[in-house]
Amino acid sequence: MAEPYYITTAISYPNGVPHIGHAYEAIAADAIARFQRSQGRDVRFQTGTDEHGLKMAQAARVEGVEPADYADKMSANFKAMCDALDVSYDRFIRTSEPDHHRASQAIWRAMEANGDLYLGRYEGWYSVRDEAFYDASELTGEGEERRSPQGTPVEWTVEESWFFKLSAYQQPLLDHYVAHPEFIQPDSRRNEVLRFVEGGLNDLSISRTSFDWGIKVPGSDDHVMYVWLDALTNYLTGLGYPDGGELFDRYWPANVHLIGKDVVRFHAVYWPAFLMSARIALPKQVYGHGFLLSRGEKMSKSVGNVVEPVGLAERYGVDALRYFLLREVTFGQDGSYSHEAIVGRVNAELANSFGNLAQRSLSMVFKNLGGVLPAQGEAEEDHALLEIVRTACHETLPAEFERFAFAAGLEAWMAAVYACNAYVDTTAPWGLKKTDPDRMAAVLGTLVTAVRELALAVQPIIPGSAAKLIALIDSGEGGQSIAQPTPIFPRLELDAADPE
Repeated sequence: MAEPYYITTAISYPNGVPHIGHAYEAIAADAIARFQRSQGRDVRFQTGTDEHGLKMAQAARVEGVEPADYADKMSANFKAMCDALDVSYDRFIRTSEPDHHRASQAIWRAMEANGDLYLGRYEGWYSVRDEAFYDASELTGEGEERRSPQGTPVEWTVEESWFFKLSAYQQPLLDHYVAHPEFIQPDSRRNEVLRFVEGGLNDLSISRTSFDWGIKVPGSDDHVMYVWLDALTNYLTGLGYPDGGELFDRYWPANVHLIGKDVVRFHAVYWPAFLMSARIALPKQVYGHGFLLSRGEKMSKSVGNVVEPVGLAERYGVDALRYFLLREVTFGQDGSYSHEAIVGRVNAELANSFGNLAQRSLSMVFKNLGGVLPAQGEAEEDHALLEIVRTACHETLPAEFERFAFAAGLEAWMAAVYACNAYVDTTAPWGLKKTDPDRMAAVLGTLVTAVRELALAVQPIIPGSAAKLIALIDSGEGGQSIAQPTPIFPRLELDAADPE
C-alpha cells in the first residue's frame, strides 16, 4: 500500500475576501500534494476556513447579518479561489460544521481530563485582528498606539476565562524541538520559536465570555473556546477525530502543516502543547513560509496594494501564475511580485523556452511525419540530451521539491529545457528532411521523449497545461497521428493600466 502523506494549509480567516497571500499558500500546498502523488504516495490534502471569533462577529455586525450567514458567504469566496486556482484539496473544511464542533469539544475534554485546565480571570492585552493574547513585553508603542508584534492594535481585556497550563509544557516542548530538529522549518523559524519558549511560557487563556460566536466550552453556557484552540483542531476534525477510524489511523500524524510565518507560534508552541495534553501524537513538521510582497511592500488594505488572486489568474492564466509564484520566490523567505515580473518570467521561461520547445517539436512531427511520433534517436548526442533531462526530472527536481525548494527544482528543470533548445539548434531537424529524413525522425523522437519527461516533472506546478501536453503526446501511442499542436503558453503583454 502506498505510503500516506497528510498536508494541510492554515485555514483562512474569512472576514475579508481572499488576497494573493492566501493563493500563494494554497498553490504551494497543492504543488506539494501533487508532487507527492506523482511519487506514488497516498496523499490527503486539507484546506478551509476558520469562521469563529470576535473579528467575524464584528464584521457580520457591520453588514447587519448573522455571523453564520456572513460565514457562509465569505467562506464561499475562499473555496471558489481554491477551485479557480486548480487546488486539488481532499476536504475544504469549515469550522462552523457540526463534526468540527464535536472534535473541538472532545479535545477540550481530553485536556481537562489530563488536569490542564482551570477557571480564572484574564487581564491582559488582546489583538482582535490576530485573535491573540500578548505579553506587555512583546508590545511596541504607548497608549492608543500600542501594537502587537504583528503591528496590529491591542486592547486591555478583563474577563473570566478558562486557562490552559501552557507553562507546564515548556520543557516538554524544548525537549521535542531538540529531539526533532525538523519539527519547525525553515531553521530561522525554529530559532525564533526556541527563543520564545526558552524565555518562559505563561498559562494561556482559552475561553471568552465577551462574545458568543464560537464553539461552546463543554458544560458551560457562558464561555466559548479561544478561536485558536478551535481552529487548530481542524487538522484532526478532517480525519474523523475523536472517533478515529480509517482516515485518522492512516494519515495522522500530519506530515506537514504549511502555514505563514506570522502564525508559527500558534502551530509550533500552542498546538503541540494542546496535543501533548490530549495524548495525541504531534505532527511531523510545521513549515512557516514567508510573505508575498507587492513590489517589496507588505500588502494591506490601507496602502491599497491588496491583489485579488482570481482576477490575476484570469488575466495571466492559472498555470502561469502558479509557475511564477513558485519559481520567483525562494520558498520559506519573503518574496516580491509585480506585473512586470510575472510577464517577464512567464514569457522567458514558459512561452519562449518550454512552450516554444514543445510547439516546434510537435509541429515538425505533425508537418513532416504526418503526426506519427517517431522513436527516439540512438546517437550519442541523443542519449546525452536524454540523460540531462532524466537527471533533472528524476533526481534533482524531486530532491528539491521534497524539501519545498521549488525555485531550485525549477531552476534545474529550466536548465534541461535550455539543453533541449540547444540540441534543436545544433541538430537543425528542419534541414534534415531532404538530406537525412531518418535522422530528422530520430531527432524529433528524442525531442518528443524529452518534452514528455519535462511535462511530467513540472505537472505539480502547471497541472492543466502539462496535462494537455502529455495527453497530446500520448494520443500518438500505437502509431496514431497526433492532432495539430497549439501553443500552450501564449506570450503575455503588459497592460498600460498596470501600476509602475
